[in-house]
Amino acid sequence: MTSNSYTENRDNYCYRHPKRQSFVLCQRCTRTVCPECQTPASVGVICPECMKEMRKKRTPAQKRAARTWGRGTGGTTVSFGSSTTRGMTTIFVVTAVMYLVQMLSNVVPGLDVERWLMFYAPITYIEPWRVLTAALVHSGFWHVAMNMLALWMIGRSLEPLLGTWRFVVTYVLTAAGGSAAVAVLSFATPVVGASGAIFGLFGALLVIGRHLGANMTGIYVVLGINLVLGFVPGFNISWQAHVGGLVFGALIGFIFTRTRRPKQQRLQIALLCGVGVLIVGILLLPLAGIALTLP
Repeated sequence: MTSNSYTENRDNYCYRHPKRQSFVLCQRCTRTVCPECQTPASVGVICPECMKEMRKKRTPAQKRAARTWGRGTGGTTVSFGSSTTRGMTTIFVVTAVMYLVQMLSNVVPGLDVERWLMFYAPITYIEPWRVLTAALVHSGFWHVAMNMLALWMIGRSLEPLLGTWRFVVTYVLTAAGGSAAVAVLSFATPVVGASGAIFGLFGALLVIGRHLGANMTGIYVVLGINLVLGFVPGFNISWQAHVGGLVFGALIGFIFTRTRRPKQQRLQIALLCGVGVLIVGILLLPLAGIALTLP
């Protein structure tokens, strides 16, 4: 299958049944397949066309083994191509370019990109772009490198499951959710980095992975280590952004798992808009608290 074939199915509907949405991909060609079209293999599932092709290429020994054990397929693995991770790649490139601009700002007088884009709750109400732009700036090379490594590791698994627009919406909403958590839990703390959005992707992947019955042990370990580091003195990590992103990511993942059918698409969009409204409401809580304390 060519990359163009997958592009035609970018909204994650079964390639044989265009009205059936699914998160499951054929492990050979990466086309989306609904439960009716899935044939279980030793690793993942196989679509009908790939199954026919595999059967044609079997050796006589493989055919005898299949008859002996009552199986008509064999396992295979897949590496997702760039056509399935456009959203992740775009976010990666934009963040990397912004870090280079930050480096340039260190040698150009008056150009302080980090100061303009970081999240700082006391002034965010008059400069609201900071809720999202904080995810584009980082405190140093290792900060941006570790976040982009995590983005690459999670994105190549999660974006093919969700599709590009759902993946990007998840990233944006959880970045804002991390900022909202900082505003409520640590109002006067300036924050930079994409960690809130990264933890949001973690949360979404955990919920969707468990819904699909995947083994999530490795994700639990990595997530646990990173959460603990946020509470260790000296690391200068905003645990508030991590927890906020994780909670909203899990919520968004839950929405995706409960609104998979084509007729639920409007409901899915409405619920995602509701998450956005909830984040805005949380961001306004500190402002409401300040107003209540005024004489």
